[in-house]
Amino acid sequence: MPGAGRRDAEWPRPGRCRIISVANQKGGVGKTTTSVNIAASLAMHGARVLVVDLDPQGNASTALGVDHHADIPSIYDVLIEDTPLADIVVPAPEIPNLYCAPATLNLAGAEIELVSKVARESRLRRALDAYDTDGFDYVLIDCPPSLGLLTVNALVGGDELLIPIQCEYYALEGLGQLVRTVDLVKAHLNPKVNVSTILLTMYDARTRLAAQVAEDVRAHFGDVVLNTVIPRSVRVSEAPSYGQSVMTYDPGSSGALAYSEAASEMAHRWVEAAQ
Repeated sequence: MPGAGRRDAEWPRPGRCRIISVANQKGGVGKTTTSVNIAASLAMHGARVLVVDLDPQGNASTALGVDHHADIPSIYDVLIEDTPLADIVVPAPEIPNLYCAPATLNLAGAEIELVSKVARESRLRRALDAYDTDGFDYVLIDCPPSLGLLTVNALVGGDELLIPIQCEYYALEGLGQLVRTVDLVKAHLNPKVNVSTILLTMYDARTRLAAQVAEDVRAHFGDVVLNTVIPRSVRVSEAPSYGQSVMTYDPGSSGALAYSEAASEMAHRWVEAAQ
């Protein structure tokens, strides 16, 4: 629904909490940027949103202005030490209704430590089930750029998958592997998970390549691809270094407006699908 992002003070809220994993094992496609800015947009339009930072780099925590040095309770403690999720969730300081479960560098060792754990693939799911997610409209899980146990935990923990795809050469490379992993998770661990949303990122309207990639992705994935595309934007790249999403750093920039439109599309599509 183009334009809805700017017109509506409040967007429709889902009837139940939507748990959405943001994944693509290819690095540099805009996973964290997408997680943070979609979450911020939704929160700014009336939704209560939790971002679970599952990337050891902790970039989503940084962009939300949330402290994540090694000594603070983090998602690592939830996965490895069985700490309740409620003990680590903190509000993002810049935006009301937006919360974060931060990641610390400790998470870098979690892939190895999880191997010996009971039900290692479903530890995040168990933590989310024990947490009052009914208090949220959306939970967005920011995944690392790999298909290891952290990403599998996200796929088992979530009901939906949002895949950011950059409009560049080799954009579709490796996506087959991600889709196969999703199918395996669906068959053996979480029958509810499905690819609900694909977002085209880093779109450069000056190049024929970007248009060709967008056309290929739409031909391949059909209606799950959002109409909105995210342009290349310096402001989007700058915002995290100031501990902000682009939504607060430069709300009038092309990147902020595009993410707002994409979030609006996601909110309105779900309501239309539920009717």
